[in-house]
Amino acid sequence: MATALIHTMIRVLDEERSIAFYAALGFTERGRQRVGGDTATVIFLALPGDGGRLELTVNDGRTEPYEVGTGYGHIALTVDDMQAEVARLATAGISPEKAPYAPYPGGPMICFVQDPDGYRIELLTRNPDEEFGPTT
Repeated sequence: MATALIHTMIRVLDEERSIAFYAALGFTERGRQRVGGDTATVIFLALPGDGGRLELTVNDGRTEPYEVGTGYGHIALTVDDMQAEVARLATAGISPEKAPYAPYPGGPMICFVQDPDGYRIELLTRNPDEEFGPTT
């Protein structure tokens, strides 16, 4: 049985553009490796005080954008102050898809942004999973 979700991997086309985007969200590079018989680079990104939870994979020689597909939904991140975060991201040229909103009465404020490869990132003022109580 699995004991922890340790990271999510997404394929990106432009390493520098993607690292700049995720840096604007607060991620820092935790480490990188060459993989796949030396055909790709994986870059692990972390939020302050956490492990490398986001893996960006850059395949050598890839020039065509990846299709995100209909099965992918989003990555979710919590923020302390939604309005301040939206304003801070605007200075980095990152705009929400639409203004922050509560998806249900009393729910967290949320909004979505997209990374340079079209992956959606959900920003929330609190983790809705906390509403379900502790696991048993």
